[in-house]
Amino acid sequence: MSDPARESTRRRLTAKQADTVERLGQAAVTVLGREGFAGLTVRRVATEAGVGAATAYTYFSSKEHLVAEVFWRRLVGSPCVAHQSDDPAERVIEVFGHISKPVADEPEFAGAVTAALLGRDPDVEVLRLRIALDIRDRLTEAVGADADPGVVDTLELLYSGALVSAGMGYSSYDDISRRLATAARLLLG
Repeated sequence: MSDPARESTRRRLTAKQADTVERLGQAAVTVLGREGFAGLTVRRVATEAGVGAATAYTYFSSKEHLVAEVFWRRLVGSPCVAHQSDDPAERVIEVFGHISKPVADEPEFAGAVTAALLGRDPDVEVLRLRIALDIRDRLTEAVGADADPGVVDTLELLYSGALVSAGMGYSSYDDISRRLATAARLLLG
């Protein structure tokens, strides 16, 4: 099986190409911190990364695609939680905390991820599906293989809604973590 960190939405990557994509991702986070999502462009990111704009567009169809790809790479680069508890609610809370880490400390990036994932770019749609499946798998494992699929659906909706709420600035990530923990306990007992 191939390494997801070496896969792009658009094509498989050589080691050199993967390095370029990594530099573009780091540059995107830097530009986001400085300019915000409104000021982010693939051209600005390319300049920050020291590559040509045409090269950047080889890998990313839009700024939304770029931001979604950075989030995806952070998510899959963060291995699944090794659960310490037999309590499904506690395991779900661990997963919520773990899958929120890729954005929790960077509010500009978090807001950009929310905006990017809501976009209609076909490359973003592919990533949105990959992200959703990864999160579903993590939550299903936490709840237990014999869990009611409706419970996992509800947990996914809780997480998605929480990220949108935080990304829009309605709640802090600390507040979201507490609220997700409360919701998991209410749902799972």
